Amino acid sequence: MMDFDPRVYENVAINDNDVRNIVLSYLVHNCFKETAEALLTGTGMQQSVDYLSDLDKRKAIFHFALEGDALRAIELTEQLSPALLEQNEDLHFDLLGLHFVELVCSKKCTEALEFAQAKLTPFGKIQKNVEKLEDFMALLAYEEPEKSPMFHLLGSEYRQSIADNLNRAVLALFPWTMAAHANLPAYSSMERLIQQATVTRHYLHQELGKDGPPPFSLQAFLKS
Repeated sequence: MMDFDPRVYENVAINDNDVRNIVLSYLVHNCFKETAEALLTGTGMQQSVDYLSDLDKRKAIFHFALEGDALRAIELTEQLSPALLEQNEDLHFDLLGLHFVELVCSKKCTEALEFAQAKLTPFGKIQKNVEKLEDFMALLAYEEPEKSPMFHLLGSEYRQSIADNLNRAVLALFPWTMAAHANLPAYSSMERLIQQATVTRHYLHQELGKDGPPPFSLQAFLKS
């Protein structure tokens, strides 16, 4: 399989402002407000101040979800847009599931069971939710849920994925305010570049076989 020499790219000109804008879009997209402000100050980049207030709203919602305080994240989201979670039942269910998990982790099993019956079971009309609900309920059977087969539901990566999905839903809802000022769609510029590189290398690999480039691996690229 053909290996690519990094020196091939040495003569490709990259505009510094483009790189800064890509980094800025990632920081704003992921609610790193202080770092974004430091980048703007340090580089002298011009940026509308409107995005800062929008970012504060998203940051609060994002971090409540990330920290497992799903009810507060839901409350703030509904204040921002009452229809957002109504229109995205999968996300709503996942957020309610986060609260259930927090109750289980706090050993409030009776409260967790009552919450599941009141808030989670109405979503059980969809098969994929039934499967998730079964996993949630199975946590109650373990004295130490973190040692159960469903331990991933208690982990930071699971909360991160739901917080990311919520953040994208908010960005998609208000593209003309929250996204426009920082040139942000539901995915940051950096994520889209990686997605494009992955797809392009995948098709080249399929088309050219052993004479083409290997499939793109971000981990391998970072190590090169």
